[in-house]
Amino acid sequence: MNIIEIKNISKTYHLGEFDVPALDGVSLEIEEGEFVSIMGASGSGKSTLLHILGLLDKPTSGSYKLEDKEISKFSDDELATLRNKFIGFVFQQFNLLPRTSAKENVELPLIYSSNNTAADAIALLKKVGLGERENHKPNELSGGQQQRVAIARALINNPLLIFADEPTGNLDTKSAAEIIEILKELNNAGITIVMVTHEPDLASAANRIVTLQDGKIISDKLQLTPRGLKTKITEAKQSSISENHFLHPVFKLQSLGNYFFQAARSLLSNKTRSALSILGVLIGVTSVIAMLALGTGAKEDVKKRISSLGSNLLTVRSSSRRIGGVSLEAGSVTRFTLEDANEIKEKISGIDKVAANVTGRGQVVYRGKNWNTTIQGTTEDYPDMRNARPAKGRFFTKNETITRAKVAVIGQTVVKQLFGDKIPLGEFIKIRRVDFQVIGILPTKGSSGWRDEDDIIIIPLNTAMYRLLGKEYVDSIDVQVTDANLMDEVSAQIKKLIMVLHRLTESQKDTIDVRNMADIQETITSTVKTFSYLLGSIAFISLLVGGIGIMNIMLVSVTERTREIGLRKAVGADNDDILFQFIIESVVICILGGLIGIMLGSLISVILSKFAGWSTKISLSSVLLAFTFSVAIGLIFGIWPAKKASRLNPIDALRYE
Repeated sequence: MNIIEIKNISKTYHLGEFDVPALDGVSLEIEEGEFVSIMGASGSGKSTLLHILGLLDKPTSGSYKLEDKEISKFSDDELATLRNKFIGFVFQQFNLLPRTSAKENVELPLIYSSNNTAADAIALLKKVGLGERENHKPNELSGGQQQRVAIARALINNPLLIFADEPTGNLDTKSAAEIIEILKELNNAGITIVMVTHEPDLASAANRIVTLQDGKIISDKLQLTPRGLKTKITEAKQSSISENHFLHPVFKLQSLGNYFFQAARSLLSNKTRSALSILGVLIGVTSVIAMLALGTGAKEDVKKRISSLGSNLLTVRSSSRRIGGVSLEAGSVTRFTLEDANEIKEKISGIDKVAANVTGRGQVVYRGKNWNTTIQGTTEDYPDMRNARPAKGRFFTKNETITRAKVAVIGQTVVKQLFGDKIPLGEFIKIRRVDFQVIGILPTKGSSGWRDEDDIIIIPLNTAMYRLLGKEYVDSIDVQVTDANLMDEVSAQIKKLIMVLHRLTESQKDTIDVRNMADIQETITSTVKTFSYLLGSIAFISLLVGGIGIMNIMLVSVTERTREIGLRKAVGADNDDILFQFIIESVVICILGGLIGIMLGSLISVILSKFAGWSTKISLSSVLLAFTFSVAIGLIFGIWPAKKASRLNPIDALRYE
């Protein structure tokens, strides 16, 4: 029974503008159990014929039948499956993976196989006389031993055919004789062997010698009847060919595990290159985490400070008026009184609380220490309107405002400057040489621009106006609105009321300044958000640059490992296998870089917070975003090199130098 039947096979190579014919109408039949030796001078086409018979290359024209199934038009993936299931290769250059053991080299075809009847790698190594060298790497083996490993690899999937391309070309005489004896034994066991050689002594080991010249068969001599038994292809293998079940399951868990294992091995075998790739992603992810932590921390800090301003708050102030292009002093036209504050509260609906304010500066003295700070007079509603309930002690009452009590609530900065670590509740301080009792300490509010919000002393409004600052008018009026949707309406009503109370004309309307604190808050928030986006964008650009670096390194890796890709395809890897392996390598680099970058970015954020005093906050969303983006970078920038690797022709890759 013919296992191989080719008719009128031609192969022409296109080299630039020239066509170079390698085979010209070759027809050949090979029976099961034969040991065929293909001979010919250099350039006769013998290697090309072997590569076509071994499904490593495709003919330009002609028919190729394997077990009576026409396969000349099969796809690359279908041919890969046939190579894996039915064919073993022994190469002149051995083609062993340099950084893996003999056992792992033998097991290489199993990565791409679903063959449950595969032989045991250790048993095969023992069969070829290397039972105790299973953990040795190729550079620890002699040439003859390396070829024995290659033979064991060819046998791992119990093949029907073994193709040997100059299997003794790089061996000494003794090793060559040993390899030929092994091939004879395999043939005697029923395996069909096709061997290319240019040495007549080696060719005599075969029972049939086919001689080529200028791409044509000029001689086909049968020396002996086939020594091998007439083997019969198992029903399972027959059905796999006849039913076109060629594509092995790429996505099964075992295959994915193998892909990750192969990727990890490749990365570990090129530690410097892998480290540089990981460094590119690491820097990008670290930047993303640190920048987003800074942005988020700043946003949270601003939110806290904004909340201290109060919610649904309007601030009414006198603004300056311009006459003849000259700007007058603020309050020169309109000055607010306590009666204005009362009128606003009584006559305008939708208002919850109203607080008039006066401000000034004064020297504060406690025993031998003194400090110049802001003095603010206000009413008992201030802490509710400004979210400023004392952290310790209490705020003054309405009665204390009416009676002009000399009590004070002081900020954290004043506490630090005058009292240090001491709690000052009940202590007396002098403000502008007037004694005041400290009854409360304000909560920490931080700084706003150049102003320290904690550098302040708050006293009752009447006390400030009539006992300390000597003011007849208030500087501003805070108005808290019950509903945020009423802010604009209430603001308009306040302007109208004040114009009536002060008998202002329409042209003097601009002397009343009603500031919507919600608008200010929104502006500040949007500004901080913009800066957060800016910082994040810069960080993402660095991550993108890292991705481009990965793509370049992966392209170099594809070039360096072209022969390895060819070998993997020769033993049964299809395009998807190669594609997934290189993509996974890229993704593994990005995952490692991402994880290390997250830890380093978090550490930098903590350092900036503790030692530089910057507000930072690491959010789960920023971590997930950076990690997801790093993996996406690996996928996006790994696809092109991976596709390039997967599309390589097996024989072209094997010939690559």
